[in-house]
Amino acid sequence: MAETLAPAQPSTHQGGPTEPPRRWRPGPAGMIARFAVLAVLIAFVASTPLLMPDIQVNILTRVVTFVIVALSLNILIGYTGQISLGHSAFMGVGAFTAGIVITNVGLPWIFAQAIAIVVGGLAALILGFVALRVKGLYLALVTLAYGLFAQFVIFPLGPISRGGAGMPADRPEWAMGDEAYAYVCLGALALVWVLDWRLTSSRAGRAIQALRDSEKVAASWGINVTAHKLLAFVLSGAIAGLAGGLFAGIEQLVSPITFDFQLSLLFLFMAVIGGAGSRPGVVVGAVLLGILPFFLDVAEANWGFPLDGGAAGLVGALLVLIVLLWFRGGIAQLLAGPFRWLSFKPFRSAGGDDSGAVEAGGSDARP
Repeated sequence: MAETLAPAQPSTHQGGPTEPPRRWRPGPAGMIARFAVLAVLIAFVASTPLLMPDIQVNILTRVVTFVIVALSLNILIGYTGQISLGHSAFMGVGAFTAGIVITNVGLPWIFAQAIAIVVGGLAALILGFVALRVKGLYLALVTLAYGLFAQFVIFPLGPISRGGAGMPADRPEWAMGDEAYAYVCLGALALVWVLDWRLTSSRAGRAIQALRDSEKVAASWGINVTAHKLLAFVLSGAIAGLAGGLFAGIEQLVSPITFDFQLSLLFLFMAVIGGAGSRPGVVVGAVLLGILPFFLDVAEANWGFPLDGGAAGLVGALLVLIVLLWFRGGIAQLLAGPFRWLSFKPFRSAGGDDSGAVEAGGSDARP
């Protein structure tokens, strides 16, 4: 496969004319091959709701919403280096907001989703103001306390969940079927992917990513650390709120017991196992852990494996240990070559070191 370098224009300085480094780009065959593989992947994802049995389509839709939450958590963990153990609360805020707006207020579904995004962002903004004062372990404890407070105090309230009985949340009339609603959620995931790509390609996104390495160094570059940390929290909460609003329509009943600490831990596992900071890695990790309970149920039913409800959590914990001990970059490290190739970059990095996670985006990232 021919690969070429873009022609470079000579430049001059005091030492005379020099040739600046040339930007690598695939050759014609490489471009065609990449577009062909991407087209096959997109076609496979788009046809999945049609290929699955009707009874399993809601499982796919649930996984899609989890992928969206994992991408929102990646903004904090992968881009800014902040840990959140309360992301199930942001998702729950969006789900209950959508249910209340649809059922009690009577607004159309699309308005309910927009309000869920806003409320999720506002909740993250409030938490962000508190989180600015702490970092590391203390930040993790603050987010954990927020998640537990939402789970045991806010969500069971009568006006929120009708005393724990659950808040109804109807789907839009034009997407009442399971397959149609799955495509709505897939479309939302595609939108979040593009927005995340644009974020990492923007000046604000690069400033957010600079916080991960050193806040002091970022401040010395003129980056407003406080503003960009708040921006990261708001964006993360807003996207999680969107996922919650979509999640509400899967079973069309929002229950407070759904959004517990175990769900927050699952989202954290998805980001770590996928490779924090890598958009495609986090997506693959979220899909893997999202469908894991289903495969364990199939294994128990077909082969008689003595599995219980905690088996998925145990497998996830073991995968996290493997990642922390041997593959710090997670799935993104293992699939660094294919990920780079599909991003229209060389299969191997310029330095030949693909040991770390694939970069989150940057100015040359592609969706």
